[in-house]
Amino acid sequence: MLLLLAVFLAGALILPVLVRWLGAQAFVIAALVPAAAFVHALTRTPEVLDPKTAPFEDYDWIPQLGLHLSMRMDVLGWVLTLIVTGVGALVLLYCRWYFFDDAAEVGQFAGVLLGFAGAMYGLVLTDDLVMLVMFWELTSILSYLLIGHYRHRAASRRAALQALLVTTLGGLVMFVGVILLVVDAGTGSIQQLLELAPTGPLVDAAVIMLLVGAISKSALFPFHFWLPGAMAAPTPVSAYLHAAAMVKAGIYLIARFAPIFALSTPWRPIVISLGVLTLLLGGIQALRETDLKRILAFGTVSQLGFFTVVIGFGTPAAALAGLTLVIGHALFKSALFLIVGVIDRQLSTRDITELSGVGRQAPVMATAAFISAVSMMGIPPTIGYVAKESALTALIEDAQQGSVWGWVALIGVTLGAVLTVAYGARFLWGAFWRKKDAAGAYMPKTAWPDPPVGFLSAPIILAGLSIAAGIGAPALDVAVRGYAITVLPPGSEASPEPGHLSLWHGFEPALFVSFGAILLGIAVFVVSIRTGWDRRRRMLRFTASDVYYLVMRGVDRVSVLTTGLTQRGSLPLYVATIFIVFLAAETTALLAATPERLELSAWHTPTQIVIAPMMVIAGVVAVRARKRYTGVVLVSVTGLGMVVLFATSGAPDLALTQILVETVTMVTFALVLRRLPSRMGEHNASVSRIPRAVLAIGVGVAMAFVAVIATQARLLDPISVDFPQLAYDLGHGKNVVNVALVDLRGWDTMGELSVLVLAATGVASLVFVTHRADLLSATRDLPETKRRATARRPLVETAEGLRFQTTENRGAPRAWLVSGQQVKAEDRSILLEVIVRVLFHTIIVVSIYLLFAGHNGPGGGFAGGLVAGMALVMRYIAGGRWELGAAAPTDAGRLLGYGLVLAVGAALLPLFFGMAPLQSSVWEFDVPWLGHLEFVSSTIFDIGVYLVVIGLVLDVLRSLGAEVDRQKTAMHKTGARA
Repeated sequence: MLLLLAVFLAGALILPVLVRWLGAQAFVIAALVPAAAFVHALTRTPEVLDPKTAPFEDYDWIPQLGLHLSMRMDVLGWVLTLIVTGVGALVLLYCRWYFFDDAAEVGQFAGVLLGFAGAMYGLVLTDDLVMLVMFWELTSILSYLLIGHYRHRAASRRAALQALLVTTLGGLVMFVGVILLVVDAGTGSIQQLLELAPTGPLVDAAVIMLLVGAISKSALFPFHFWLPGAMAAPTPVSAYLHAAAMVKAGIYLIARFAPIFALSTPWRPIVISLGVLTLLLGGIQALRETDLKRILAFGTVSQLGFFTVVIGFGTPAAALAGLTLVIGHALFKSALFLIVGVIDRQLSTRDITELSGVGRQAPVMATAAFISAVSMMGIPPTIGYVAKESALTALIEDAQQGSVWGWVALIGVTLGAVLTVAYGARFLWGAFWRKKDAAGAYMPKTAWPDPPVGFLSAPIILAGLSIAAGIGAPALDVAVRGYAITVLPPGSEASPEPGHLSLWHGFEPALFVSFGAILLGIAVFVVSIRTGWDRRRRMLRFTASDVYYLVMRGVDRVSVLTTGLTQRGSLPLYVATIFIVFLAAETTALLAATPERLELSAWHTPTQIVIAPMMVIAGVVAVRARKRYTGVVLVSVTGLGMVVLFATSGAPDLALTQILVETVTMVTFALVLRRLPSRMGEHNASVSRIPRAVLAIGVGVAMAFVAVIATQARLLDPISVDFPQLAYDLGHGKNVVNVALVDLRGWDTMGELSVLVLAATGVASLVFVTHRADLLSATRDLPETKRRATARRPLVETAEGLRFQTTENRGAPRAWLVSGQQVKAEDRSILLEVIVRVLFHTIIVVSIYLLFAGHNGPGGGFAGGLVAGMALVMRYIAGGRWELGAAAPTDAGRLLGYGLVLAVGAALLPLFFGMAPLQSSVWEFDVPWLGHLEFVSSTIFDIGVYLVVIGLVLDVLRSLGAEVDRQKTAMHKTGARA
């Protein structure tokens, strides 16, 4: 089962490529995956029917969190598996013809549909409650993509978002219930929960939350409105998700926990009342629709209420009937949706007012539709009749014993059966009968082009199974009885006889109720047509969808109001808010803290006596500075003071990194400040200086106390005491700082790399706006079509100046000072250009040395990347964007991507050898002339860090430097022309 789950995942990833190669034919290959799962479930039938040998597989996925990929195929899971995989295989096969002329657009659709089938397969078989929630939410996300397949249609986008919000909200509430249930029972195993059958107030609260998730997923009132709206999806989605799979998830959850929670205090009032209300609302609305899919959609809503009442009733007989109803509904409703898809595909309409006389022109399709609709109405010899009569029998028996909820359920189900017959007859009449116009004359027959035979194969098979299952009811009884007997009344050790499935039970009350409902339903249909009731206005002027959109508009308006109040566009206000909250929280914590000891030292090294006052003075003067660049330089003085403190405190690695960071930061500030007024407050003078000063002093004092107390509040020895030995034993290195970054705390570094990539992308997006492609300065005057072709060609010196190397000038010397003819004479410094070009390659070599030496000495990927970045900074300062383009003729985004891929690869590679992620290995070997060498696998991670840092610096230079220069030049040229 776990292997098949992996096959579903792999197939979903591969299928878009297959669709691109094979077109719609790829759906036939896709159908093989659920078909294989269907066959596998059938082969396990003997084991499933014996409770002691139910197939069970378990994989300890995340032991620290107690998460298991555990799958158990009991009778309930087995039945739902057969439905999900069997109908899924037929629907995928059906897609072969449904998408026959636009296969190029459905690659993603095919992969998502197969992935959804896999998610449902995992949902109905998983034995872990937390994993059930994960599969649950995965089906919501995938259904969102499937419903919104027609992205260019506003109705599809709205329907997809509506379904996602409703089902996700219910899923979130359900997740809270799952947590409460797991905490109370002490286990996340569904099988163990069924055995423990926990009770109590906390469990009752959890049950209510579970039911909220089930009700939202299965479109019960008040969440019923999302399912008809989802008919904007392609018909295969409606046939699979909204007849056989997704909406059955909520029914499955109710069926799974009904054996232990059905008689709990909140269960029956919620399940039966909402089920009956949904059953009646959906049936009435189905009689008012003119779109064939919406008739079936509201019919599905109605029948979901029917299933909820019966399968959630909590008696063995109702459980037997309920599971049979689920099987029957999957067969006949999927067939009817697929038939509507054929009609829509052939005629481009589903409106019953435009269809007339289709039945006689398409007798095979009409026969399949008639069988399926008859099964939906509960007419023998179909499975629908067997299930309906069993349900009525179970409810009648309970009502006769004096159960109030039994009477409510019986009356509701009987009225629902009447409505089911009525809208089933409306569907057949609307799709296939020849109709009359307002004058009483017959409408002309709708021209019917015969579809491909394969297009009808899936609905024909499903319709045939509806009859076969009805005739073979005794065999079906043997298969599903194993679930019914799990329903145990309170205080009993064995389940009472749940009855049995059969086409003929004799002249019992259920028989008369059933046939009475059929006759009355036909009468309701006839009356609704002849009186025109189906065309009258609604009794209420609003619908549930109107309420949904009203709520959403209210949420939007509240969000706009909140944003308007809090997002004022004032950076000082934002910073002040953050600092005020910080000061209030930390002051409260400091006042509540009672440190056992508080020892202060005036200094630890004599250097601090000299450096600390200088840093304080620089900070005070920076606050008083009137020019922006002066303030930046003074702030950097405090950073350089930290460099001295690190270096004199035995931390050369930190000192090296700090000075590089300070330098790069100053360059970045300088690039940004070029586009800002030189003097602070020139346009908008600072206000509220005294409150700002008070807040700044308060934050500084609070932070000082936090640092003092936090460093002395530790009771046990910190883990950092063991870092030197751990770095040597685990990381095979002597530089504790670098080994901690790439090995001991590698996950932190992985997160920081992601942040760096996001920051670089954000900066580039703000500056480049439409793209982040680095158009090299040497190609700025070329047409767009030639830029790519010339971007990597070297420049040579000719009599006419710098030119791209061609076959004619191949012997010309390579250009050395690229910026010579591009930078204005007053901005050039030949001495600086020559020094930079001489030192550039040396600095790059030094950066590579720091990269590889950092494992045992000062350096590492971060420091090496900063040094290489400084080399690029020098080239840019010396020659502008032209020199930068010659120094780094590549895309910064590629460096960022390659670096992140290397880092992630170094983290994942150990998994293939049975080790933990990021666990390092060392290889030692002797090389002639070089001697004994060692290579640690974490070096690959460090190389990724190196590339990401270079990419970040290059991105900053390209965006805040070169691109800003280009925009400024373009503005000047435009102004000159004007």
